[in-house]
Amino acid sequence: MSSEQITVHLIGDSTIAEKEASARPETGWGTPFADRFDESVTVANHARNGRSTRTFLEEGRWEPVVRDLAETHYVFVQFGHNDEVPSKEQYTAEAEFTANLETFVEETRECGASPVLLTSIARRDFDESGIPKDTHQTYSELTREVARDRDVPLIDADERSRSLLGELGPEASKSLYLHLSPGEHPNYPDGATDDTHFSEYGARRMAELILDGIEELNHELASRVVPADR
Repeated sequence: MSSEQITVHLIGDSTIAEKEASARPETGWGTPFADRFDESVTVANHARNGRSTRTFLEEGRWEPVVRDLAETHYVFVQFGHNDEVPSKEQYTAEAEFTANLETFVEETRECGASPVLLTSIARRDFDESGIPKDTHQTYSELTREVARDRDVPLIDADERSRSLLGELGPEASKSLYLHLSPGEHPNYPDGATDDTHFSEYGARRMAELILDGIEELNHELASRVVPADR
């Protein structure tokens, strides 16, 4: 196996981001993901809570990533949770969302680095029949279109996570998300019912889905993944 050093940059929202101690046990999938590679891979997690493609760019969070890019670098791009909600300040219209993804792809490639696009991980939302709803339908499809049009590797985390939710069902799937009873954790004395953000266990399961996607792409990173129990 090559010992060439690789850096993986993660850009996105709260579903990936590192969490403050006060937010635990909420966990972004970027945290366990970073632990699953050998010493030749460095994972730089630039994701931040509440960001959309637009606000990530407007706040200047993309610029330092671009400055650091090199040919041995990959940029994993996963947005949509905040872009798609019209009532949110971070809302990004469909055309602008597409343009922003294209900006991330083009500027990554201009630096000699390689982009990977990811659809958003599903929210936990089941219909009356116990089937997971397609909670990111429009913006996930926009991401797929950019991947097709720009010939970018795609990890369809939306599809993969909905499949996992379907396997687990409405009750067991609560373990993946931040569901806490009152008094169960000191950070959430009144409990929590959050079907967007992950528990520590859920973040590990979601990271596994991303790693499965890397393997199915026959991506260079696949050979550098280490067992979870190492």
